[in-house]
Amino acid sequence: MDLLAALNTGHEGGCGTLHANTAGDVPARLEALACAAGLSREAVHSQIAAALDAVIHLVRDPGGGRRRLAEICLLVRRSSGLVEASPALTFPPDGPPVPGPAFPALASRVPAIARLFGLT
Repeated sequence: MDLLAALNTGHEGGCGTLHANTAGDVPARLEALACAAGLSREAVHSQIAAALDAVIHLVRDPGGGRRRLAEICLLVRRSSGLVEASPALTFPPDGPPVPGPAFPALASRVPAIARLFGLT
């Protein structure tokens, strides 16, 4: 709740960390934590939608323990009112990044992203 409250203060930009198994699990993880703190499911998803745009998911590589970028997802509020993570870029352990369904929206928000990852 503290993270969502801090991100919803009206200031542009911010970041935080959260432990979740995948980027797609972030809305459910936030929901579980915030509901345990007494917020309703609807209120949690309203807070998530207002506070967060994207999730950057890191994983630990087997063997060496180094962290690497695994996925960038955009958070999208569905007609149900619930927030879901939509993949924009997936980074396989070997090979180039793979654009996902949310890539056009990510590229429109951050025009340099397509050039940065060689996806122009």
